[in-house]
Amino acid sequence: MPQTILITGGAGFIGSNLIRYILEERDERVINLDALTYAGNLESLADLRGNPRYEFVHADICEPDKYAEALGRADCVLHLAAESHVDRSIHDPSAFLHTNIVGTQLLLDAWRRKENPGRFVYVSTDEVYGTLPLEPTSLKFTEQTPLSPNSPYAVSKTGGDMLARAYHHTYGLDTVITRCSNNFGPYQFPEKVIPLFVNNLIEGKPVPLYGEGKNVRDWLHVLDHCEAICAVLDKGGTGEAYNIGGDNERSNLELTRMLLDLCGRDESFIKRVPDRLGHDLRYAIDASKIRDELGWRPTRSAWPDALEATVEWYKQNRTWCDHVRSGEYRRFYEQNYGPGA
Repeated sequence: MPQTILITGGAGFIGSNLIRYILEERDERVINLDALTYAGNLESLADLRGNPRYEFVHADICEPDKYAEALGRADCVLHLAAESHVDRSIHDPSAFLHTNIVGTQLLLDAWRRKENPGRFVYVSTDEVYGTLPLEPTSLKFTEQTPLSPNSPYAVSKTGGDMLARAYHHTYGLDTVITRCSNNFGPYQFPEKVIPLFVNNLIEGKPVPLYGEGKNVRDWLHVLDHCEAICAVLDKGGTGEAYNIGGDNERSNLELTRMLLDLCGRDESFIKRVPDRLGHDLRYAIDASKIRDELGWRPTRSAWPDALEATVEWYKQNRTWCDHVRSGEYRRFYEQNYGPGA
């Protein structure tokens, strides 16, 4: 009998893509556990309603009594639920610390109290490592790089990361950690840079570029990430951590220029804005461990083709984008899962 995977944060960007990937490429059943905070969007999974292998549970990871029954039916956990926007964490760190650290601890405690708990995969971020210099480009984050987070968001994810590690070493729980680079692809909340810039450019609005745009990120297509998470679920070593990257480093200015070109705009649409507080200069992932040990490598992340396809998705899904930005997407839960639905 196929196992049941509980995915926390399944209504978010990565989570919704992961649910689709599992249902399309694998045999498991999926329980989607999500609190439906501002970035949780069930409209991204509207076509799955009624799928016998898919179930939605509306609950906050900080309230284990509300999801105890669902957790009891799960064979493994993919823990993605998190407050995730760096700028929001700078404005108000409290929600990040509560959800990403306390919520993770409560979820881990609930999982270890279960009889014969299976694998627990904690989906973390390369931001736990801090920042790298622009040169030399050969310098990258490895799993042995000391954790040195610089933003409240990164600190909160580091706390969850270390809790997952501690629950393996202290309680013997089968935990594995993944640390990914910047994701891109369909269904991303429009406050993130790629959908934000694309939507602005389509509407003839300027795009806000931090500082000089020199900051570098390694861009990973979300479906490559989903495939890597599943590889770790299936074959990862217990207690281990795995870096997941797209081998696709680009400066913010280079990204902006590519988006301008794909949207038919020129550089007059760039609006320089003051740099983000404590803005990390460069992230770069060495993903040789997951490649050598688990046989995974990115196959969907290469630009320009992958970026062009992503831009085209946002152009072709204007209704989805408009519903998110207007708040209309919140009505989907009320209409389809609320009382009387």
